[in-house]
Amino acid sequence: MVVSAFAFGGIPQKALKKAFAEADIYVSQILLDEYRRVPLQLRHEEKIDQHQFKALIAGIAALVGRAALITPTRTLSICRDPADNILLDCCLAAKADILITGDKDLLSLQELPFELAILTPRSYLMKE
Repeated sequence: MVVSAFAFGGIPQKALKKAFAEADIYVSQILLDEYRRVPLQLRHEEKIDQHQFKALIAGIAALVGRAALITPTRTLSICRDPADNILLDCCLAAKADILITGDKDLLSLQELPFELAILTPRSYLMKE
């Protein structure tokens, strides 16, 4: 959701603004590495233009400045896309209540070994 929010705006951007205003934000070192790599990859693959690239870099910098850095102590292997497990590891370590994502692999999870609501950006916006 972070990439969508900063590069494309819309509902993900509104959800992220709401999360900034009312929730604690957590990142792990592995997520920080991902946030460094993804903008460059998207720009190289021409999936975003220069303006979107700059917005994405600035947005990630703002997110990282606001977030608490945590160190996951468990490595989960739950998601059908193994790359998505790093988000679950971060949520578990942070004792997070909510994960906001548009990722279908994460949204399809039915059972987790910990309490976590996985919501779409739209669902999060509708949540009181």
